[in-house]
Amino acid sequence: MTLLEIFLIGIGLSMDAFAVAICKGLAMPDKVNKRSALLIALYFGVFQAVMPTLGWLLGSQFAHYVTKLAPWIAFVLLAWIGGNMIRESRAADDEDEAAPSDGQVKHKELLVLAVATSIDALAVGVTFSMVELSVSIGLAVALIGCTTFVISLAGVYVGNVFGARYKNKAEFVGGAILILIGVKILLEHFGVL
Repeated sequence: MTLLEIFLIGIGLSMDAFAVAICKGLAMPDKVNKRSALLIALYFGVFQAVMPTLGWLLGSQFAHYVTKLAPWIAFVLLAWIGGNMIRESRAADDEDEAAPSDGQVKHKELLVLAVATSIDALAVGVTFSMVELSVSIGLAVALIGCTTFVISLAGVYVGNVFGARYKNKAEFVGGAILILIGVKILLEHFGVL
């Protein structure tokens, strides 16, 4: 597997993180909180690098279990976070614009989102243990992590541009997108997509 192929895999793996980063950017008030944006990108980038490393270490002996459970774990985590976002958006509609958000993110929520969006990277890491890489595993996972970091950071800014215009529905849409990503992962697992 060449460096270009690994880079393309990194782009593919980062698409779920990109969608979630857009959702986080949607929920930010007027301007992007730079600290939060960097934290979001860092969580997603680090987990997209750590998970293939773990997969590579686990190797082929657990490949069957990882492949079998990964879609279900990702679906449950994404549906849970998405459902909470939708519920919170409804509660915000009922209240009269309470204290505005400062764009800060919660570490626990980011941890769950980072794990949910990087489960498929674990399976890719198992694949790395079964194929010959033209570069070291360290360089491969660093490339995947850096690619995800940059794409996620861009996602926060893209989401914020749209969120500034559509604040009232941003969190609802973000939650719905997370649930749809989870459903897509399940449908791919069953071969429907």
